[in-house]
Amino acid sequence: MYGLIGSFKAATGKRSELVAILLGDVGAMPGCKSYVVAEDPADADTLWVTEVWDSAAHHQASMEIPAVKAAISKAMPLIASFGEHRELNVVGGHGL
Repeated sequence: MYGLIGSFKAATGKRSELVAILLGDVGAMPGCKSYVVAEDPADADTLWVTEVWDSAAHHQASMEIPAVKAAISKAMPLIASFGEHRELNVVGGHGL
């Protein structure tokens, strides 16, 4: 399995709006086992996104889904900066 963990800062005061976009319905994402959006309790503008996919190819293919492309387009203007980003080899866990 392929995993991603990343953080980014929303533009000041836009975190809730950004969360709504990130959690909006984009339809089926084949190969997606887990997609979690979390607010950082220590920073009012920071979000963390954790994803688990069957493979990196499944993740890459999801970027071509029209609803995902539209969500990314809506989200980008609300992102002030990107923070940490890690690609992982997921070996298992509860729910997977």
